[in-house]
Amino acid sequence: MKTLVLGATTNKDRYAYKAIHNLVGKSHQVVAIGAKKGMALDVPIETEKIHFLGIDTVTLYLNPERQKEYYEYIISLQPRRVIFNPGTENPEFYSILKENNIEVEVACTLVLLATNQY
Repeated sequence: MKTLVLGATTNKDRYAYKAIHNLVGKSHQVVAIGAKKGMALDVPIETEKIHFLGIDTVTLYLNPERQKEYYEYIISLQPRRVIFNPGTENPEFYSILKENNIEVEVACTLVLLATNQY
């Protein structure tokens, strides 16, 4: 299973970085997109909307306003689910995802990983 971390950062204090760290630590394949290029551990952070293949989960670390530019992109990846981490809740996008048969999960990626529910 491959996870796209959207809103990735090289800042070790941010939850998006911690998510990458914990995903990699649990042997998940991770790709990442953020505002600035860089590396989070061994994961390159891209700035372009790359059409990654085989994305199972998109985990969001963008506020609802910043998510809008990614609606079509995320749908085009055809993930099984999108995780809305705390602060990213977006009922408008939930509806769009459900219309496209994509599961919506309002949860914390770090908690899901820590409790083996990811």
